Amino acid sequence: MSIELRHLRCFLAVAEESSVTRAAARLHLTQPVVSRTLAALEKQLGVRLAERSTHHLTLTAEGRAFRDKAASAVAAFDEALDIGRLGHRPLRLGHAWSAFGPYTTPLLRRWEREHPETPLELLRIDDRTAGLARGEVDAALLRGPGPVETPGLVKEALFAEDRMAAVPADSPLAARASLTLAELAAETVLVNTVSGTTTPALWPAGAGPLTTLTVGNTDDWLTAIAAGRGVGVTGTSTPAVHPHPGVAYRPLPEAPPLQLFLAWREAAPHPAVRHLVALARELAGTTPHQDG
Repeated sequence: MSIELRHLRCFLAVAEESSVTRAAARLHLTQPVVSRTLAALEKQLGVRLAERSTHHLTLTAEGRAFRDKAASAVAAFDEALDIGRLGHRPLRLGHAWSAFGPYTTPLLRRWEREHPETPLELLRIDDRTAGLARGEVDAALLRGPGPVETPGLVKEALFAEDRMAAVPADSPLAARASLTLAELAAETVLVNTVSGTTTPALWPAGAGPLTTLTVGNTDDWLTAIAAGRGVGVTGTSTPAVHPHPGVAYRPLPEAPPLQLFLAWREAAPHPAVRHLVALARELAGTTPHQDG
């Protein structure tokens, strides 16, 4: 048996729905057909992609790794067949939060004026690489070193942001002009495990937060802080892009800065990526420095 596109689409539906039954309904197939297709794919790959029981399905570590590769392959196939977009295919720019910070609006306006033949689509995707590794976007604005260490990406360092503390607006911490990591460590720290950059490693060894609370995206992070469930750490772009009446942002001078990168896939990049890199570099006032 050879792996076909239908195997990949079936697996991706199962992965996204976390259910063979729901995936079958979505694909307009019967449940046995979906189960057999998934089993055939696993046999061909020689690994188990999902652990499944009567009422529960979760991807294995191999399944999670294969999901990103399968999604990228399917996206590339669909894109190749989209004849209507071949001439003026949009440039999809992903971000998980805060986009290009203070340069977001200037970037979008300059691009529309200087490259009207190629629409620039800014997409927020709650994912470690903002959809770049899965082929959902052509380039991505990524913060922190973790996301850009993904194999196959080229990255351009644009600028570094100072860190900010995010605390409940009605808390005693909000009355302070600035805060320290030690003061935050005494509180419950909100950690975005999907796309965030704050981990206990931000604190000196042995001085990290006693308790943490995990969330999956920026919206849940803001909501939890506003509700008084904890505090957070972010970059200076966040207050401008994600203001919240229940959240106060205060400088965190001792924390290391947060680097912003522009990244894209090394293999078959969008033809307009080079123009995006040049414009982003100009707006941020940086000189060329790429890493593969």
